[in-house]
Amino acid sequence: MSTTVAHNARVWNYWLGGKDHYPVDREVGNQVLEIFPGIGRVARADRAFLGRAVRYLAGEVGMRQFLDIGTGLPTADNTHEVAQRVAPDSRIVYIDNDPLVLVHARALLIGTVEGATDYINADARNPDKILLAAAKTLDFSQPIAIMMLGVLNFVLDTDEAVAIVDRLVGAVPAGSYLVLAHPTGELGGEENAESMKFWNENATPPITPRSRQEVTRFFRHLELLEPGIVSCSRWRPEPPDVDSLPAEVPQFGAVARKP
Repeated sequence: MSTTVAHNARVWNYWLGGKDHYPVDREVGNQVLEIFPGIGRVARADRAFLGRAVRYLAGEVGMRQFLDIGTGLPTADNTHEVAQRVAPDSRIVYIDNDPLVLVHARALLIGTVEGATDYINADARNPDKILLAAAKTLDFSQPIAIMMLGVLNFVLDTDEAVAIVDRLVGAVPAGSYLVLAHPTGELGGEENAESMKFWNENATPPITPRSRQEVTRFFRHLELLEPGIVSCSRWRPEPPDVDSLPAEVPQFGAVARKP
């Protein structure tokens, strides 16, 4: 684990106000903020989207199993906390391949007595390993919500990224869901192009944005829920934002059901 090169999980944690980062992460994070001041708002909107999606699935849908791929460092309102607040018997499996996340795995594993949480050290590019390990905690004969927020943007080849989603979705039964968030050069993201270039030259892992058309491919076998693929800040906003549309951020968010 290098402490001399900025890493996405640590920089993201810094933008969210966390404590798990090094001077190099703060330095790169601040430089990105100078180039694209809105990145902090993107990070917060992404986290809020996760909370709304999980509350909807655990509450209205009755989902009790969550597979969270690309967990990142623990902050406030992680998937298991949100889900088990609604339904204490929820079962959550976290997936990440960042050594620092592994160090902090114990923080993720503190869940309810009624439910279950687990952490698996695996790469999103290896869905078969993920599925095999997750089956120790999750029942793949019952619906599962697959969470992929800010992870497919690190799979630079779109065909490979689509194949990963297809493999995961193909392994879960009808009535399962996919929750996805992905940065884009649209929705005002044109201003973010320079910061992404800076990131790819100074930090790891490299990142790529995708267009709405490209993101749509991830849902080709699924039924999108309203309002479809939108800025994650505008996916079913809750009070106090419900009376006026929140500002768009250049990060798509969507939730879809497997028929």
